[in-house]
Parts: sequence; structure tokens; C-alpha cells
Amino acid sequence: MDRTEAALAGAGCDGLIIPAGQPVAMPFDDQHYSFRASPWYRWWVPQADPGACVVVEPGRAPRLLLPQSEDFWHMPREVPRDGWAHQFRICPVRSSRELVQHIPPDRRWAVLGDAKALPELGISSPPALVHHLEYDRAIKTAYEISCIRSANTRAARAHRAAGQAFLEGAGEFDVHLAYCRALRERESELPYDNIVAIGRHAAVLHYQLLDRGVRPGTGSLLLDAGASARGYAADISRTHLRTPNPEMAALIAALDRLQQDLCARIRPAQDYVEIHLQAHLGIGAVLRDAGLIRVDGPAAVVSGLTSVFFPHGVGHLLGLQVHDVGGLLADRHGALRPRPDGHPYLRLTRRLEAGFVVTIEPGIYFIETLLARAAGGTLRTLIDWSRVDALRDFGGIRIEDDVVVTTTAPENLTRAAFSALDAAH
Repeated sequence: MDRTEAALAGAGCDGLIIPAGQPVAMPFDDQHYSFRASPWYRWWVPQADPGACVVVEPGRAPRLLLPQSEDFWHMPREVPRDGWAHQFRICPVRSSRELVQHIPPDRRWAVLGDAKALPELGISSPPALVHHLEYDRAIKTAYEISCIRSANTRAARAHRAAGQAFLEGAGEFDVHLAYCRALRERESELPYDNIVAIGRHAAVLHYQLLDRGVRPGTGSLLLDAGASARGYAADISRTHLRTPNPEMAALIAALDRLQQDLCARIRPAQDYVEIHLQAHLGIGAVLRDAGLIRVDGPAAVVSGLTSVFFPHGVGHLLGLQVHDVGGLLADRHGALRPRPDGHPYLRLTRRLEAGFVVTIEPGIYFIETLLARAAGGTLRTLIDWSRVDALRDFGGIRIEDDVVVTTTAPENLTRAAFSALDAAH
């Protein structure tokens, strides 16, 4: 309420309407795509309610307009009675026409989210309001951090189950099923599609397919998978070896040490861009120590060599969205803080503040297109191609934790979740 009232005052608005959104119909069919409520709606209401709206007016309790249509095709949503619901005036409505009648026309309203969800009102989302709220949403409350902590606990348990399934011989599809079974969730309830990449598939950063079989010679798994708690996401990546390989095991261990060093740098006022650049320096050193490149870390960064093996950003904000909003904002007015030259995929360029939750996810990959480009240019002589060829079949490595910026030492939610599992066993 405090943040919304400040943003409304700055945008010259009297009130805010936050629609959950509507299910999207599949063409040529009577089915709908899996519904995901707007993150702005989930900011207020920890559940997904198609067609619902939150209405916020300063000085009044927020209202939840909750559709309760008489539909014999589907089970209607019950009126919530959880603790959070006591903060709302809950108004069941039978139709969109009845819903609109709960919104007085003599106010200067703004919509946060999809304005097309309420076409009858003809209200837009003022950029000044959106920028203000997106900038502030990076700073999580204690409640929000507790939700992300719970999501990490759930995700860590599922990661352990999926990793064990891989070690016992499961292929991509069965590893994915083991993950969902441990969470007791359907795919549509995950915060993002699991990346379950065995062997060379790990070189595809957002690998989206799931092989049904188990292919011979596929001795590594890159698992990037999360979980949610009251709408807040965890985002965790781990790399596993099924077939012993000393070189690959040493590379995973070296990247893990680098990743933990980067996590330890998470402090208030720390420039996240510098953490990203430190990741490149560190990866250059890891590559040099592994014999994959012939120059040291600084030379590898200056030449662009590290980007051949590590082309993405070191992390991003985390919250209601896996890639949470506001990562490139310089202020509440919408000014942007640009990415550094040569690093087009970095998703967070802000200075860190207490309350931020960020991911730290360095990686080393053997991506065929990038390697081919390097082989045809000036970087060719800087790479030991025999060492690359020895590791190509493993695809790549990514290690990712979720870290809270505190006023003192960082809180690594992911490592704490795994440590708690170990202690319980």
C-alpha cells in the first residue's frame, strides 16, 4: 500500500486497478493455454484467479473483485479465508459487467498490467506509475524473502531427486518427471520450463526439449529448474556427472569455487556490472588453468575470448518473475543504466541494495556456433582445440544460487537449502 500510494501520487492518479488477466483461447479449439496470473496481481494476491481484479485506493482497504460465475464446466474459485485475505474487502462478482460496476467512474484510475483485460474501462498504464513500481519492486520485504527462501527449500529437494534419477540412469524426460514428482506439481505450476540437458544439449542455454530415451555416452546433466512459494520463484542450476571424468570434474569444481566467490561479493552499493565483469575474469582464469585457452584471464576478457565460453549475463533479479522487473532502471522515472559494451545479455545493471534477491550463475559451455566463429577468426590460436574436443560431449556447466543482499554478509538461500537437506539426512 505504501509503495502504491507513493507511485499513484507521483503519477497524478486516484486509484489503481490490477487485473489478474484472462486465459488465452487456443485457436480452432475450445481449450485455453495454461493460465498464469499477472505478476502485479500476484504481488497482492498469492493465487491465480482468472478474470479477478485488485482495486487500490489510498486510505481504504484494497478490494478483491473475485469472479464466482455459475459455470458447470469448471469448479469455481472458493472465497479465500487465509490470513492474507483478511486484509481485503472481498467482493464476489458474477460477470465482467458486474465487476465494472464496482469501479466508480469519478476517479482518475490507472491499470497496472494488461489493460486489455478490462476493455470496458478504456484505462491505460501510465509509464510514470509503472517505472516507479518496477524500480521499487527490486527491494523485497521480509515476507517476500521468506517466500523465496521457501521456494528454494522446495526446489533443492526436487533437484536432489532429479539428480539421483540421473545418476541411476534416467534420461531427460524421466529426470524431469522425477523433479515434478518431488515437488508434487504439474508442469504448468513451475515458475519456468525446466531445462534438463544431458550431454551436448547443455550447450543450448535454454534447451527446451526432453529426450524420451537414454543415449549412450551422455555422462553429464545440466539441470536448471525452480519452484514457487506463494507466487515467488526459486531459480537453481546444478551440473552432475554420471560417468567419471577427471577433467570435467575439475572444471565443475573450479567453476563452483568461482561461483561461491562471486556470491560472497553481494553487498549493498556493490555495482552488479562489476560482479559480471569479475565473473568473466574468473572464468578466464578457470579456462587457462584447465588448459582450454592459452592466455590469462585479463587477456581473455579484453579479446572477447571469455564470451565464447560464457555468453550470457552472470545473473538477474529474482522475485515474482524469474527474471524480475527493474533490472536496468537507473531511477524511478524510467531512465536506464546501460549494459557494458560487449555484454548484451546482462539483465541487471543496478547497484545492489539491501533487500535485493539476485541470482549468481556463471557458466562454461562448448557451443558449436560460437566455437566455429572463434575457429574462423583471430581467436583461433588462443584456444587449445584438442582440450575443447575432449570436453565437447559434455555440453557445458552452469551453477546458480539465489542470494539476498543484506546490510551485512549475503544470505545464500540456495546453499542453505541444500545444507538443510544434508543435515536432515
